[in-house]
Amino acid sequence: MRKILPVLVLLFTTYLYSKDYNVIDFGAKADGITLDTKAVQKAIDTCTKNGGGRVLIPSGKTVLIGTIYMKSYVTLHIENGATLLGSSNIKNYATDTHKNMYKNEPHMDRCLIFAQEAKSFAIEGYGTIDGNGYFKNFTRETGRPMLMRFLNSNDIHLKDVTIKNPAAWTSAWLYCNEIVVDGIKIVSRANNNGDGLDFDGCTNVRVANSSFDTSDDSICIQASLPNKPSKNIVVTNCTFTSKWAGMRIGLLSRGDIESVSVTNCTFNDIDDSGLKIQLNEGGEMKNMTFSNLIMNNVPRPIFMTFAQQKACVDAPEEMYPMKAMHHFIFTDIIADNSKLDKNSAIFITGMPGNYITDVQLNNVQMIVSGGGTKEDTKKTHFKEYTLDVLDGWWPEFHLLGTLPAHGIFARHVKQLSVNNIQIKTVNKDYRPPIVFDDVLQGTIKNTKANNQEINEAIFINQ
Repeated sequence: MRKILPVLVLLFTTYLYSKDYNVIDFGAKADGITLDTKAVQKAIDTCTKNGGGRVLIPSGKTVLIGTIYMKSYVTLHIENGATLLGSSNIKNYATDTHKNMYKNEPHMDRCLIFAQEAKSFAIEGYGTIDGNGYFKNFTRETGRPMLMRFLNSNDIHLKDVTIKNPAAWTSAWLYCNEIVVDGIKIVSRANNNGDGLDFDGCTNVRVANSSFDTSDDSICIQASLPNKPSKNIVVTNCTFTSKWAGMRIGLLSRGDIESVSVTNCTFNDIDDSGLKIQLNEGGEMKNMTFSNLIMNNVPRPIFMTFAQQKACVDAPEEMYPMKAMHHFIFTDIIADNSKLDKNSAIFITGMPGNYITDVQLNNVQMIVSGGGTKEDTKKTHFKEYTLDVLDGWWPEFHLLGTLPAHGIFARHVKQLSVNNIQIKTVNKDYRPPIVFDDVLQGTIKNTKANNQEINEAIFINQ
């Protein structure tokens, strides 16, 4: 007994001061039926109070929760084979989790996992977070909680987890700094507006080695506050499939968005656009590079708009002044859209008197379906993305109609360089491959369409 007692004391002491906090030890039933919110929150609170450590969701268990609050120095570790499951009852989601920053969407204000002014916390493990966000559980009328929202927080890691079935966005990161997302998988098809990662006013962001299958934009970079820019953001080694855009930069753009690099990614079966870059709320957008990208079945590999529209829930009544959208490089891109319709092309548009400037398209290979008719070639006037035309809509492609080019259409652009581009059509297309409308200082070099050299674009309305 004397020999056993010291061992028991040691084991007890190790348990007492352990940096691992298993939610079952805090009362979680972990049966997927009993609501374990209080037990999980107690484990998180105890962990942060004791200086930090890991809160464990154990393997082989399903832990059902409503809203929980992440705290500083806590790592929520979801073990391989474990599931953290969101409640199907909107009443189990708190109302003190900030708000969605888009206008007319308060039904997405609530969320499952929330952090505010926290630092150095993480969500990791090879387990699953399941938002349980199916239509049968959540509608616009009942409310549709986001899965995660992090506000004014620093040093955040999201690693290796599978995140699926949110009722709205998978995540909203508001005004956070030093973010690492690595090795995650997002499957967001259970409900509408299922964005993947939305970074709003965030700085020093690195997203790598992750896959996205979403019902809305897979990654968004935006800025809803004038004094909170989004900048120093890197996305690399990721795969995208989406019902809307692979990456959307802008729309919410009251603040500046700059210094973004996207490289070594594949985009497959995107319904709207691969890279959707849109400035329209008074910020400035600049200094972005996109390289080594493969796109298959992506209608608009690049879709850029400089427009006027108010998207933010906190937008003032008066319209913002237009600032600047400049310095973008797109290089080493292969886009195979042979199975799509005749509008599978690159589309870049500013506004009259408000140009997108300093854009380079280098080393791009495009296969397009073709099919443009002689009648399509006669179309020379198109709607502008002005406030009166948008009339509450976002600047989407469908407002424009058939493009006048089967490869690249650019308008209201200054200093556009097109170099080493190859365009091939599957079906005969009467439209020219490249059309410029109000393009100043545009150049074309080393470019071919169906193996025919192109020395200049067709200019319309000039």
